[in-house]
Amino acid sequence: MKKVIIIICALCTITTMQAQSLLWKVSGNGLKSSSYLFGTHHLAPISVLESVPGFKAAFETSTQVIGEVDAAKMQSQECMQMVQKMMLINNDTTAYMIFNEKEQQVVSAFLKENMGFELNQMPKIKPAFINNTATVITCSKMIPGFNPEQQLDSYIQSQGLEKGKKIIALESIDFQLNVLFNSQSLIRQAQLLICTLNNLDKLVADTKELNQAYFSFDLKKLVELSEKREGDSCDPLPCEMENLIKNRNQDWMTKLPAIMSTSPSFIAVGAMHLPGENGLIALLKKKGYKVEPVK
Repeated sequence: MKKVIIIICALCTITTMQAQSLLWKVSGNGLKSSSYLFGTHHLAPISVLESVPGFKAAFETSTQVIGEVDAAKMQSQECMQMVQKMMLINNDTTAYMIFNEKEQQVVSAFLKENMGFELNQMPKIKPAFINNTATVITCSKMIPGFNPEQQLDSYIQSQGLEKGKKIIALESIDFQLNVLFNSQSLIRQAQLLICTLNNLDKLVADTKELNQAYFSFDLKKLVELSEKREGDSCDPLPCEMENLIKNRNQDWMTKLPAIMSTSPSFIAVGAMHLPGENGLIALLKKKGYKVEPVK
């Protein structure tokens, strides 16, 4: 019984720590210099960095910046060509096969209002591409200071380049685009798009709640929000969450130890990759590193 109580107390301590910071110091396990792990949020304005305790000092002491992908390459002509290729269905399927008539009208109306064309003009555009675009467009209208052209990840990397820091990507652009546009069937993509377009008010409300948790540095709340379910087909499937978080974290953990051993590193990845039993904080601790919040 005593052992159980100790375990519960330890878990509570970890949960409390994870709820207090977006920036974590990684040391020990043979590291000559400390590295830092920072959780970003794609819908947060860059001004949030001014309120993160210890951010400037941690960034200055790091000699290399590690991100999910190389943000500069995301702006290249080659990347634009990859996006143009992946945003389109590459077989005989069209939108008219995966949306019913009512759904076609909903999608077409959104496209006409926000992207300047209707579904019949681009019947092979992937639902996942429209869904991502719908999220960015909708949230851009309701988040003060948010500029989709200047996201935290790209800003941090650009600042690193200006200061002569090395930029290292954990994933290729091709891999991340496949996660976004090819990891689900077209039928599932269509289902999730209709969920978004039929519930834009909920998207806005959920995003505001997510942002509030992020601006409060509350990783525990971020996890709770990600695990909230409505009990319908709009809920993410377990395999979808594994593809987005767990599997990628495990892959990154095969790379991060070697990267950190070479030079003090500033690791900036999506905040949802940090907490939880499959999060980077827990995985780094299991590897023998000391991981502590910066306050």
